[in-house]
Amino acid sequence: MNSRNKNLYRALLLLAFVGINAAILFGIGAVWVYMNSGADKASILHLTTGAGDNYQPKIVWEELENEGRPMEQQTLLDIQKDYLRSWYVRNVAFASNDPYGLDDYFTDSMRVKLKRVLELNRTNGTTVKQTTLTHHPRLEFYSSDGKLVVFTDQDVEAYNEVWQGEEKLHTARQINSYRVLMLLEDGFWRIRHFEEIETPEESVSTQNFVSQANFKDLKGLNYYPAKTPWDLFGVDFDGDTIKSDFQKINQMGLNTVRIFIPYQDFGEADVKEEKLDKLKTVFDLAEESDLKLLVTLFDFYGDYDLMDWNRTHRHAETIVSSVREHPALLGWDIKNEPDLDFESRGKAEVLAWLEEMIRQIKKFDPDHPVTIGWSSASAAVHLTEELDFISYHFYESPEMFAPSLSEVRSQINNKPVMISEFGISSYSGIWNVFTSSEEDQANYYSKMVSHFEKENVSFLSWTLYDFENIPVEVVGRLPWRRAPQRNYGLIGRDGRTKRAYEFMKMISKK
Repeated sequence: MNSRNKNLYRALLLLAFVGINAAILFGIGAVWVYMNSGADKASILHLTTGAGDNYQPKIVWEELENEGRPMEQQTLLDIQKDYLRSWYVRNVAFASNDPYGLDDYFTDSMRVKLKRVLELNRTNGTTVKQTTLTHHPRLEFYSSDGKLVVFTDQDVEAYNEVWQGEEKLHTARQINSYRVLMLLEDGFWRIRHFEEIETPEESVSTQNFVSQANFKDLKGLNYYPAKTPWDLFGVDFDGDTIKSDFQKINQMGLNTVRIFIPYQDFGEADVKEEKLDKLKTVFDLAEESDLKLLVTLFDFYGDYDLMDWNRTHRHAETIVSSVREHPALLGWDIKNEPDLDFESRGKAEVLAWLEEMIRQIKKFDPDHPVTIGWSSASAAVHLTEELDFISYHFYESPEMFAPSLSEVRSQINNKPVMISEFGISSYSGIWNVFTSSEEDQANYYSKMVSHFEKENVSFLSWTLYDFENIPVEVVGRLPWRRAPQRNYGLIGRDGRTKRAYEFMKMISKK
């Protein structure tokens, strides 16, 4: 027994010895890797590595010819990375009145100035939230020893909010220019000097207005394939199915289809190439069927935080730029029903994000109209000056349509109107006490389309198909909400066309 215990002790001691030595070797290895690779400053900060890198305003270097040594491409990328991170940590510092992180991106003299402002804001209970949107740096000087760089950052677009405690005092969109001097210290570029310089007045861009005469002829529907609702661009993407559906839509006499781009699924700021390929395929198929596409961006997005703005701008820029010259493009719908986020996200915050996104998309594509798919007529009076046409959804009784439209038109300066969603479920069952039917759906369509034609309003119905499965994210799990939502289509789950389909087909060919 004693011999067995001794052997057990020896085995435990041996395992402990091996484990301790393995841990020591692992630690030495980690230190060696760290010393040879260089530390990432983002990991030193209280910020995560991704936080600094996720700050992605548009930056375009306008001039690289300079006095001194030629600028190496990798050095330029290092300067750009540290310059943008300096903006990010400064924005974080001013939003929290906490100087932590400034030491890594600013030299001693600059830190003194910044900390003095932070102390004043802290004393007054004031915070400043800011993000920059675009930068246009022009290189002026790069020293022969490669340790000093001077550039001007022209026409820096920024949006900021001034807060007093929990109260927002002021918001402003600003365009300023700066002269910047950066020094290479400890392998990183830090800002040594930063001053505002005179900025030329911003040129005023002309706004595209849509012709009322042509716009009233737009008739169509919102589209998802029958088997993949709310997932047009997913793993079950099928070009043949989409082609067949688009041909059906064309044969109905319709000319417009509204599609949706899910923000997260497309890759957020770093849009996935395979998603863009699918989007371009949908455009090609629409052109083959002589259909125009209204593209709704930012589906399932709901952040609106100022620090997330430029990530959404990069998302929009990639998508808009990829198809802006396609002949099937009708225009851009910034977001579906953003007014439903007013209560949870703050009305002012949502409207500010929308207004800036309109401006950004008009930069990326000045040739196509921009709208917002509001959830109701009452919400459609927002941002009317910035939008090219007004679109909203109408699911109320047909008798309410004309009065609500009249109220909208009194506030939109004669801009075209599109009802970008309308419809009624044909569901008849326990969850609606058997009060609806396909006959009711057809009667509804008869009345609504009659109103649209009388009022010269374009329209898009919801939707082509009944759906078997509705994602929980869309309507939740409550059966009295899910059951009706499955039956808004013009074509049933068995492939049979409903009476509303035939009626819609007849009306659209008038």
